[in-house]
Amino acid sequence: MRPSAFPRKIFALFVHVVLSAQFIRVYGVITLGSEVFCSRIPGLTSRQREMCRSSPDAMVAVGDGIRLATAECKYQFRHQRWNCTGIDNPTSFGHVVIVGSREAAFTYAISSAGVAYAVTSACARGNISACGCAPGPKLREPAPSGWKWGGCSVDINFGMRFARKFMDARELEGDERSVMNLHNNKAGRKAVKMSLLTECKCHGVSGSCTMKTCWKTLPGFRQVGDNLMKKYYRARPVTSVPSSPGPRGIDSFRRPRKVHLVLKKGKIAIKKMPKKSDLVFLQTSPNYCERDLAAGSLGTVGRSCNRTSRGNDGCDLMCCGRGYNTHQYTRTWQCRCKFHWCCYVDCDTCSERTEEYTCK
Repeated sequence: MRPSAFPRKIFALFVHVVLSAQFIRVYGVITLGSEVFCSRIPGLTSRQREMCRSSPDAMVAVGDGIRLATAECKYQFRHQRWNCTGIDNPTSFGHVVIVGSREAAFTYAISSAGVAYAVTSACARGNISACGCAPGPKLREPAPSGWKWGGCSVDINFGMRFARKFMDARELEGDERSVMNLHNNKAGRKAVKMSLLTECKCHGVSGSCTMKTCWKTLPGFRQVGDNLMKKYYRARPVTSVPSSPGPRGIDSFRRPRKVHLVLKKGKIAIKKMPKKSDLVFLQTSPNYCERDLAAGSLGTVGRSCNRTSRGNDGCDLMCCGRGYNTHQYTRTWQCRCKFHWCCYVDCDTCSERTEEYTCK
């Protein structure tokens, strides 16, 4: 083996498992050291590398958050023509090069939400040295039901701050797309904070619950994904300010000059400006029927579809009218097994024919 081949193989292996939490804990920081470890993670900006060096334990949570967001995105779009193309690259950290469509808006929102969620969860478990439990909110007056804040509330503010600094560090261009990404990053983080749950534990003699101790906790990430999916369907089209740029965020956007009127319950209403928690997009989504890597579309050739469904997963819509192929499979297994004394098992052979459909 040539002398230079071995280091390249080692580095390729490192890139492949760099976001594995087990690998980072055992080998990444302990063996390599934060300086070497952070310098070898591909896809980071200089600001992100600085954050990695100062908080290497938090990078475990960042990797968990990106994987969590990727899995949730694929679940939410499993029946859509676009099924999260491009965000499963472990070195992208949620940054995808596709048109500024509502799918891109969801991608950035769910990635930012995943990092905020995972960092907050790691803080509650004590896996990050810079954070821990958060104090409960200060109440202006005692609660009439006799409960108080206690326990270990999740430190959502730390999680959101870290996710903001890490995820927003990519948006350096300052153009309209960067402003769009920054806004959707924030909307994703807000979705996590708005989904927090209040859990309580009763105290008192014989379970009388004369006092309750309550704390804030994270919901399942599926709830965050469901909320962002609703925002995806209600995402607002925007355009950038053509003159001097405004503050970063939604204030840097304006509605198109053309007045947008909608008919709602027989009345004409003007669409409202998007809120900070809304998802926004700049360009109309392509149909994702044909392969177009510049638009982030792999097409639907070979995708599985449901022949009897009339929804997005149906063969008519999923295959864009091109038709579909039918594949027949026969599965056999041992069934109705009986034990006979002594000592053998007698089984019948069962079979089942199934059909699967894929787009032409």
